[in-house]
Amino acid sequence: MSEIKKYLACEGRVNIICAETTDLVEKARKIHDLSPVATAALGRVLTMGAIMSTRIKGEDSITLQIKGNGPIGNVTCVLDGKQNVKGYVGDPLVDLPIREDGKLDVGGAVGKEGFLYVIRDMGLKEPYIGVTPLVSGEIAEDFTKYFAESEQTPSAIALGVLVDKEGVKKAGGYLLTLMPDATEEDIKQIEEALKNAEPVTTMLDKNMSLQQIAETMTNDDNLMVMVGELIPQYSCNCSKEKFVKNLQKLGKDDIDHLFEEQEKIETVCQFCNKKYEFRREDIENN
Repeated sequence: MSEIKKYLACEGRVNIICAETTDLVEKARKIHDLSPVATAALGRVLTMGAIMSTRIKGEDSITLQIKGNGPIGNVTCVLDGKQNVKGYVGDPLVDLPIREDGKLDVGGAVGKEGFLYVIRDMGLKEPYIGVTPLVSGEIAEDFTKYFAESEQTPSAIALGVLVDKEGVKKAGGYLLTLMPDATEEDIKQIEEALKNAEPVTTMLDKNMSLQQIAETMTNDDNLMVMVGELIPQYSCNCSKEKFVKNLQKLGKDDIDHLFEEQEKIETVCQFCNKKYEFRREDIENN
């Protein structure tokens, strides 16, 4: 299952977006043949992308990229305002020992040194780029820092992927933000709820609904529903025409070099692994 729901708590002074992304992350795992730790790393970023997709207009897009010093390489996600997300990692087969607490070592795979980039394309001449240093490489903490520093938005973020022998058992997360009129009492209420809450994948594995999770995280059983069910999906919009345009940007000399020893060239989409073949006339006649 994959779905997103948005709520207001504390009489409208706290905003919470909850997402289950199990099917979405499982599709990404299959496309990229991801190892368990790579599944967890990319799955967390894809879940954050799905959540952020509810905060922008349909035709706008955002690229999320984590460039850490860990063995997984870059972790990339592209999202739009229609809840379409896609992504990839540098090394999909990276493998690390399980941590002492029994959890996948996402921070070790991503690395604790590096940067989180949020690139917003809103149809302007230049995209807006926000950059913050990584905190831990565990991803949720890194995005919390980004929202606090780049968007001046106090927030609590949880992102999780539960992997078993069959693949992705559960995946999801939430983004909780305080509105400007949030009171000290609201903050104490939220802090107490966060302190006592179970991990988001544990709650999902117990078949708690997104509303039940939102109620748990805000300690408020009188939530206002902002938006009903939204369905995020792993979707790639690549096409042969788009690849042709990119190849044409290379220039005649580079194109000649590509075809010196072969009649056709093959390109592979990083996001969906779809392959496209081109002959010289495909590029020159378009």
